[in-house]
Amino acid sequence: MSLDQRLAIGETIVLGSHTFGAEEIKAFAAKFDPQRFHLDEEAAKASVFGRLCASGWHTISTWMKYNAAAMPAIIERSRAFGEAIEFGPAAGIRDLKWLKPVYVGDTITFTRKALGHRPLASRPGWRMVTMENEALAPDGTVVMRFSTMVLMKTG
Repeated sequence: MSLDQRLAIGETIVLGSHTFGAEEIKAFAAKFDPQRFHLDEEAAKASVFGRLCASGWHTISTWMKYNAAAMPAIIERSRAFGEAIEFGPAAGIRDLKWLKPVYVGDTITFTRKALGHRPLASRPGWRMVTMENEALAPDGTVVMRFSTMVLMKTG
């Protein structure tokens, strides 16, 4: 089997779905993004959003929660194509965009897709994998998108 198959290049992997509740939105915002449209329903009505919405940082943090939970299954899946891959550290993100607000009661589905990889000369057996990550509303509208670069040991 090819390395592309082991790394699931070009395959969109659904990480999971999450419904954002009002108390969760407020609790996250109180700790990490204390802006009025994330903390208070009345203040949010008067804002550009028109109602309480989740912080973008809350949305990306929730994506990470589902991404980390999916790693064991992704590693196990790679065994079907040979030696299991090993996740290393992330090397960064780029092009983070919050395209639509996430409102109270919205159920968002999180995905990731490996786009490509290259060998690391400084770490034999490791590759830098580029991924596109999204958060989708039930109608398929992309509410968040970003790219990540992740080190993976491929043997």
